[in-house]
Amino acid sequence: MQDPLSRLESLKRPRLLIRAARIGAAEYRRGSHLERVLGYGSKPRNAEALTRLLDLEADHEARRRENPASYSLAGHVDVLIAMVGEARVLRANRAAVPS
Repeated sequence: MQDPLSRLESLKRPRLLIRAARIGAAEYRRGSHLERVLGYGSKPRNAEALTRLLDLEADHEARRRENPASYSLAGHVDVLIAMVGEARVLRANRAAVPS
């Protein structure tokens, strides 16, 4: 199984989507944002949340490419914002842990 951060870094998405996600991630609040994107309930740890977000984003990307009528740009950007936010938290946590 590939590391979620490696999976995230290997994604190829339109620049405009990534730019919107980075701008939105500045206001990312894990509690409210993850509930909105992943559903209510207990919040998963960062790596698990990022993995679930990557899978959800892959579904959005498939809809974007295959059936634009069922595609939600706002939903896709919302998931991308959560992905960028979770990746930042995960990187910060990994940097804080001594080797």
